[in-house]
Amino acid sequence: MSRYLARALLAFALTLPLAPARAQTAASGRPLTIEECIGLAMKKNFDLQIQGFSTDVAKENLVIAKTDFSPTLTGSTSRSLNRGVQLVQQQDGSYKPQPRDASTTNFTFGASQRLAQTNGTFSLTGNLDRNSSTAPLTRFSSGITGALNQPLLRNAGPTAAKSNIDRTKIGVNIALLNYRSRVLTVIRDTETAYYNLVSARETVRIRQLTLDRNEVLFQENKARRATGVMTDLDVLSAEVGVANARRALVVAQQTVADREDALLALINQPDFDSRPGAVAFDDFKGNVPSFATTYKLARDRYPDALSQQETIKQLEIDLATAKRNQLPTLNLTASLNYNTNDKSYGNALAYLGDDAHNDRRQLGLNYTMPWGLQADKARYRSAVITRNSQKVRLDQLEQSLVVNVRTAVRAVETNILAVDIAAKATELSARQYDLQKARFDAGLSTARLVLQAQEDLETARFNELAAKLALRQANAEVARLEGSSIDRYRVQLPE
Repeated sequence: MSRYLARALLAFALTLPLAPARAQTAASGRPLTIEECIGLAMKKNFDLQIQGFSTDVAKENLVIAKTDFSPTLTGSTSRSLNRGVQLVQQQDGSYKPQPRDASTTNFTFGASQRLAQTNGTFSLTGNLDRNSSTAPLTRFSSGITGALNQPLLRNAGPTAAKSNIDRTKIGVNIALLNYRSRVLTVIRDTETAYYNLVSARETVRIRQLTLDRNEVLFQENKARRATGVMTDLDVLSAEVGVANARRALVVAQQTVADREDALLALINQPDFDSRPGAVAFDDFKGNVPSFATTYKLARDRYPDALSQQETIKQLEIDLATAKRNQLPTLNLTASLNYNTNDKSYGNALAYLGDDAHNDRRQLGLNYTMPWGLQADKARYRSAVITRNSQKVRLDQLEQSLVVNVRTAVRAVETNILAVDIAAKATELSARQYDLQKARFDAGLSTARLVLQAQEDLETARFNELAAKLALRQANAEVARLEGSSIDRYRVQLPE
C-alpha cells in the first residue's frame, strides 16, 4: 500500500512542471459577454472573411454576365504605300521608265449588339477609304454594312440568350446562402467556445475548492496524529487526496488555457498573451422548443437546403440548354451594304445610300449537324443524371434536417430537466459532506469517509456544470438550425 502511494505522489510531482504558466494567473480585463464575442466574430472571423470574398466574386460574375448584351464598338485605321516603276512610250516609239507610287488610307468603324429577344447578333460597320497614285487620280470611297446572324434552331430564343445571366443570378443567391450558413455556424461555434471557457474556469474553481478542503483535512489529520487520535494511514490518505486534487487542478488550468485560445481564434484576436475577461453562463430563459415550430423554421430558413434548391435550379437551366443543343445548327444570315466613290471625302459620304450608287444585299442559311448528334445526346443524358443526383442530395439534406432538429430539440428538453436534477443532487451532496465533516470533527468518522464525501460533492458539481453546458450547446444548435441566432444577435447580412 505504501509503495503504491509513493508512486502516486511521484507521478503527481512529475506533472507539476507541465502546467502552463499563463493558466496560473487570474482572468484579466473587464467581463466579456457572449454578445461581444459574437460581434467580434462577425467582424474578424477568418472563415467569414473568406466567404465574403466568395460572395463578392459571385456578384462580379453577374456584372460580367450582363455585359453579354452590351454593345461592342470597333475601330481601326491603316495606311499603305506601294512603290513601283512603269514603262511609258515616248513619241519616238521608245519606252522610258517612270516611277509610279500608290497609297491607300483606310478608316473602319463599327458596332455590334447581341439581341436578348432572339439571341441573334446585329452589327453595323462602315468604312472610308482614300486611294491615290502618281497619276492625276485620287478616289474616295465609303461604305456601310448592316448584318444579322440569327439562330433558328440551336441556341435560338430569349431563354437561350439569358441562360448565362439567369444562372449567374442563381449563383449570387447560392453565395449569399453559403455566407448565411457560415454565419450561423460561426455563431454556434463561438457560443460553444464561450460556454466551454465558462465551464473550464468553473472546473478550476471547483478543483481549487476541493484542494483547499483536502489541505485543511490533511493538516487536521497531522495534528490529530500528534495527539494519537489519527494513524499514519489516515494522514497518508489525506496527503494522497491533496496530491490528486493538486494534479486535477493543474490539468484543469491547462484546459482553461486551451479553451481561451480556441475562443480567441474564433473572434480573431491576435494577442494570445492577453486573456479574455471574466465569462459566465447567461440565465437560460428559453422555453422547451417545439419540434413542429423549429422544423418549420428550419425548412424555411436552413441555408444548406435552400442552397441545394438553388443549385437544382441552375442544373435545370443546364438541362434546358443541353436539350436545345440536341438540335442542329441553322442560322439565318442577312446583310445590306451601301457604297459610293467620288473625288472628295465630303461627296463620298454625302452620296452614301443614293440610288445612283451601289448597294448589295445578301440573305443566306447556314446548316450544321454533327453525324448522329451522339456527343450532344450524351451531354443531355449527363445533365439529366446530374440534376437527378442533386435532387436525391436534397432529399438526403431534408432527412438529415429532420434528424438534427429532433436530436437538438430532444437535447434541450433533456438538459433542462438534467440541470434541475443536478442542482438538487449538488445540494444534497453538499449537505452530506457537511454532515460527514461534522462527524469527523466530533471523532465519529474517518478521513477516508470525508474524502469520499468530498469526491461525491465534486462529482455532483461537475454533473451540474456538464448539464448547464450541454443545455446551452443544445440551445445554440437549435438556434443554428432554425436560423434564429441571426436575429437574436442582430447580425446584418450582405444583400
